[in-house]
Amino acid sequence: MPPGARISAEERARRELALTEAPLFANLPKRHLRSIAKVTGVREYEKGASVIREGDPGSAFYVLLDGRARVVRGGRTVTHLSAGDFFGEISLLDAGSRTASVLAESPLRCLTLDKKDFAKILASEPVLATRVLRELAARLRRSERSALS
Repeated sequence: MPPGARISAEERARRELALTEAPLFANLPKRHLRSIAKVTGVREYEKGASVIREGDPGSAFYVLLDGRARVVRGGRTVTHLSAGDFFGEISLLDAGSRTASVLAESPLRCLTLDKKDFAKILASEPVLATRVLRELAARLRRSERSALS
């Protein structure tokens, strides 16, 4: 289902719930989640498919709805993902390259959020933009503390 396609209230609620799995969106008010959920899409991948490739430019965020995937960095598997896990959130905010590849270990269904759609929402809702920036700052601080430990 392409981003922006007309979806049922039930499907929108499922998408909102999936978005809350990502810390970037977990504490957002329902109205902001609803705005974001409206512009998401759902993509399916076959077992063995590459969802994203390390080094490629990033332009979307993903939440696994169904299935299993593995994250590969520098040719080594670094972790496994399952329903509710997410990846690619930093690509919503910058044009940097992907830091890892994600490969489908089973058939996958992923919720997708495109960077352009997210940017439009942030531009129209400054409160949402501020909340996202605060969450990113908190994650950066946690990451720095972990690196120093």
